[in-house]
Amino acid sequence: MKAPESWIREYVDLPADVTTAELTRRLTMLGLKLEAVEAPGEQITGPLVVGRVLTLEKEPQKNGKTINWCTVDVGDANGTGEPQGIVCGAHNFGVGDLVVVVLPGAVLPGDFVISARKTYGHVSAGMICSAAELGLGEDTLSSGGGGIIVLPEGAGRPGDDAFPVLGLDDAVIEFEINPDRAYALSLRGIAREVALAFEAPYVDPAVREVPDADDAGHPVVIDDPEGCPVFVARTVSGFDATASTPAWMARRLVQAGMRPISLGVDITNYVMLELGRPIHGYDADKLSGPIRVRRATEGERLVTLDGAERTLTADDLVVADDTGAIGLGGVMGGDATELSTDSTRVLVEAAHWDATTMFRTGRRHRIVSEAGKRNERGVDPELVEAAADRVVELLVELGGATADPGVTVVGRAPDRGRVSIPADLPARITGIEIDAATSVRHLEAVGCAVSVEADRLTATVPPWRPDLTEPFDLVEEVARIVGYDQVPSVLPPAPAGRGLTADQRLRRRAGMVLAGLGLTEVITYPFVGDQALDALGLPAEDPRRQTLRIANPLSAEEPQLTTTLLPGLLRTLARNVGRASTDAALFETSHVFLPTGTESAPILGVDRRPTDEEWASITKAVPLQPLHLAVALTGQREPAGWWGPGRAVEWSDAVEIARETALSLGVELDVRSAAVAPWHPGRCAELRVGEAVLGFAGELHPRVATAFGLPGRCAIAELDLSELMRHAEEPTGPRFSAYPVAKEDVALVVAETVAVADVEAALRAGAGPLLESVRLFDVYHGDQVGEGRKSLAFALRFRAPDRTLKEGEAGAARDAAVAEAARRTGAEQRH
Repeated sequence: MKAPESWIREYVDLPADVTTAELTRRLTMLGLKLEAVEAPGEQITGPLVVGRVLTLEKEPQKNGKTINWCTVDVGDANGTGEPQGIVCGAHNFGVGDLVVVVLPGAVLPGDFVISARKTYGHVSAGMICSAAELGLGEDTLSSGGGGIIVLPEGAGRPGDDAFPVLGLDDAVIEFEINPDRAYALSLRGIAREVALAFEAPYVDPAVREVPDADDAGHPVVIDDPEGCPVFVARTVSGFDATASTPAWMARRLVQAGMRPISLGVDITNYVMLELGRPIHGYDADKLSGPIRVRRATEGERLVTLDGAERTLTADDLVVADDTGAIGLGGVMGGDATELSTDSTRVLVEAAHWDATTMFRTGRRHRIVSEAGKRNERGVDPELVEAAADRVVELLVELGGATADPGVTVVGRAPDRGRVSIPADLPARITGIEIDAATSVRHLEAVGCAVSVEADRLTATVPPWRPDLTEPFDLVEEVARIVGYDQVPSVLPPAPAGRGLTADQRLRRRAGMVLAGLGLTEVITYPFVGDQALDALGLPAEDPRRQTLRIANPLSAEEPQLTTTLLPGLLRTLARNVGRASTDAALFETSHVFLPTGTESAPILGVDRRPTDEEWASITKAVPLQPLHLAVALTGQREPAGWWGPGRAVEWSDAVEIARETALSLGVELDVRSAAVAPWHPGRCAELRVGEAVLGFAGELHPRVATAFGLPGRCAIAELDLSELMRHAEEPTGPRFSAYPVAKEDVALVVAETVAVADVEAALRAGAGPLLESVRLFDVYHGDQVGEGRKSLAFALRFRAPDRTLKEGEAGAARDAAVAEAARRTGAEQRH
């Protein structure tokens, strides 16, 4: 909403020393958010005057362009009183028109210096200006809507200063109006806020004597009183539709961001900006029979003022006559009854419309209009008679019309709401010392009628504030007038001894370990679509395909809640690779959503607490949301440098990262071979704790990598972090022994299908308490071990914490370990 400062001051008696900056600061404190302050005149210096075109000669040029050689009367502004010779390339003006002329020595926006210069064979001493050249935006003041500014007759005399004529000396304040503050979409509402801010006298432009309703006006029937509670119709005759809009009105419309169209339309727009009540004018001679407000019939058609033919639904509210629909009520009028230059009788409509219906109609037909914007937010329903009377007054005053006898008023404005609050509620909520008298004074200042009974205040809210519906709305009104800057800053005491929960500590520890391993944490959206699941290569029976569909998804391509973190993580990895980060290592910890088949909950009201049974059914409907950890790597795991060659990412890197993360939580993962999508079937490891499968790690299948736009070799892992944390133990520091270590190496031959982890587990179990560590350091396939078999070489380290091992103790422990491996896996020692 744009509000010229001069227009605001018409309704509020502000001190002369109040600056625009102070005005906007105070209004911001009251809750009107400042969007911008426009003062185009600040960028213009030098003589800018009104001129009248005396002569105009069209001169074609060799380049095909035609210029106008003009003489312009600028009065005494040029110091000689002689007409000014000016070359102009625009063609939307003629002899006798009033124009805006900038003379030599002036500077326009963009540091454009004006000087007398020879062009097209003439000395052009100045420039005839367009709105764009003066920094006024679109050429809304130009004849025909483009080119030179053509001022209305009577705007000024040649030589007059053009600054006040164009409003260049008037700051225009633009506010961002919240949806619940529809009253501020008018100068009436903004001026009331200014009066509140400065405690200044306020003149309400809507307070006026209006004629009484009678039966002599145009007949109106309301079939849907809920959609249109009240409708006022007034008629004028003898209106001169060709009369020019006065310069002062055209200027204010432009300043408010609207384009002058014609006198009749401009008057209704002006009153809408002034009072906030949208008004519509019909050509009364084009009406047939009484006006009827009704719901449209399904499939009914209407051509609106924008020229679009619209198919209506039974939910649309229309204004109709005997010929059918003539307008979308409160949103946009119809083309058939539009005012034209031949219109002499005007029927003025001022009606109050149901805000919800206006909103839905506007969205359904994709109509964005100034009238709809106000009606869908809620307008003062008691304003209709005053607004209609104001339009009639201006049509009579400016258009030479005569007000016809008869005032039609059908229906009545809805009753004003009443809200009751404890007298001390504003003080309790804000923490400011606010007594009952202060609350009453401020509520009355915003327009409420307040009564006091014992320790309660009851406010009858003003009709222009439909947003005041509950006690805390009144608290907000009191608080914003007292000043939000008066709310004390109180730091709530932190509860002692709590700190992070156990799960929070574990999650943080896992993140620190991953960061220490060189991975970067990312956050992705928890949404997925069938296309992404197909790209992962998941078979139809895979439980990860059983997803929950969102009722109102952000994207139609991803309407489901994800059951795996891999799609989002792989897309992020591809985005980084596409931006030249070819060596990337990413991880994410986030929740996935697993359906339970009971995702159906009752829809409850907000007027009471749910019963235990209702709460249980709501809880049961919530899907399982375990915390998962996913890892994705590509490119070089170890960079090349002066120290030697680098190393590319391998499938084992994902396995090792998963093992290191688990170890940081005090958990030893059991690693086994597996074949699960989207991993490469020969390079996929199943990660277990006991019999519980926590996830998988290994190399991404090449087809999946191609589908996501990734290089051929990527390592990925995904773990159920919630399950891992359930097995977590507080890690203890390593025990160090000062006694010497005994080293034993063994090579065991096993079948190709035997997992390394199974052999390692057997060695640990058989070696006993003296075993300090076991490490696989070589795998051999070849003729020496036979087809279908492999040789695994392990380094065993034995040490006692309190003594030096005796001769033979390490060998005995080694033999026991080999024997257990032979028993469990069929291993044979290779000599």
